[in-house]
Amino acid sequence: MVVAGEMDSNVTETESFWAILQEMDSVWVTTVLLVPCVVVLTAGFFYLYSTFPCKLVLLDFGDMDSMPEVISEIQECYGCMDILILNSSMKVKAPAHSVSLEMDKLLMDNNYFGPATLAKGLLPSMISRRTGHLLLVNSIQGKIAVPFRTSYAASKHAVQAFFDCLRAEVEEYGISVSTINYTFISPSASSENTAPASKSIWSLVYSRKPLGVSLDEAATEIIKTLSTKRKEVVIAPSLPKVAIYARSFFPNVFFAVMAAGVKNAAASENM
Repeated sequence: MVVAGEMDSNVTETESFWAILQEMDSVWVTTVLLVPCVVVLTAGFFYLYSTFPCKLVLLDFGDMDSMPEVISEIQECYGCMDILILNSSMKVKAPAHSVSLEMDKLLMDNNYFGPATLAKGLLPSMISRRTGHLLLVNSIQGKIAVPFRTSYAASKHAVQAFFDCLRAEVEEYGISVSTINYTFISPSASSENTAPASKSIWSLVYSRKPLGVSLDEAATEIIKTLSTKRKEVVIAPSLPKVAIYARSFFPNVFFAVMAAGVKNAAASENM
């Protein structure tokens, strides 16, 4: 009896509502019915497709003491971090005995400790949300080492190993870790034409003119990797890729080629 009474009451209220609408002017009826729908649809559209304003956070990997403050500032920008692209790099080309310890530390701060510290600082938020993507843009010297770049290659090997280990650790939380290894970013066309050609053997593995990566190619590969969530990408022509495999399967051959290249470069300079 009670349920029936409630149902009768609901029907009466519904019928009275429609009766009121019928008595109202058609313009007001249209306004009452459409305005809430328009408001809801507009809010939903802006929620789905609106973009957040860009924010710039100054970061100096040479000042590791400032990292906690920077990490807090990054998290306060939007409340969370979905994608982190690590693209820092500092390079020195010189014989190993001529590079100071201070320079070694500066290279390691910028190429290894900085990216690793930033990633570790932002990981707790990604883990709690069980989503996120870390992308390391690294040199091909995270895979192979070329003479006269000892400290640089050491830092690139270190950061490569860090993110390779991290990939397995955070997979259970739904976090993706990708690495992109490239030869180097190509200079402008004018610079390529005026650059002197190197006569060393190992310059074929690390030569600027024929084997560089354009800015467009690098940017396209970064976006593609973020979309497909590939774990590892090597952007390089065939010869550097062959050098990577030679280092793994024929190390003595690789070492001999590198040593011969150094001798050839020294002989060319003396001519």
